[in-house]
Amino acid sequence: MAHFKELIVWQKSINLVTEIYRITEKFPSNEIYGLTSQLRRASVSVPSNIAEGNTRRSKADYLQFLRIARGSCSEIETQIIISKNLGFIDDNIFETLSFNIIEISKMLNGLINSLKDSNPTT
Repeated sequence: MAHFKELIVWQKSINLVTEIYRITEKFPSNEIYGLTSQLRRASVSVPSNIAEGNTRRSKADYLQFLRIARGSCSEIETQIIISKNLGFIDDNIFETLSFNIIEISKMLNGLINSLKDSNPTT
């Protein structure tokens, strides 16, 4: 099993976190404890859960952490829709973030499926 830093999905999710932090710096200051905080926490959750699951001793634990990471992608997707609706991000940023989140989610699905397929009882 590859170390988490070698996983492309982990690398892409680290890049997503960096981008989310840069984008949310421009959000209104009254959102610091609202949408800014929520987006940042959800984005950090993705690579963190990939890393933690990867270092667990059981495949079942790894799968659970990957599912949590995938759930965090859905949170981010929801929160960027809200951010766009409120005018905090423009269409170009929204499209780029959406593409990246969907790509990461698909990669997580692939990793989950490959782990499940290697042991049908998991």
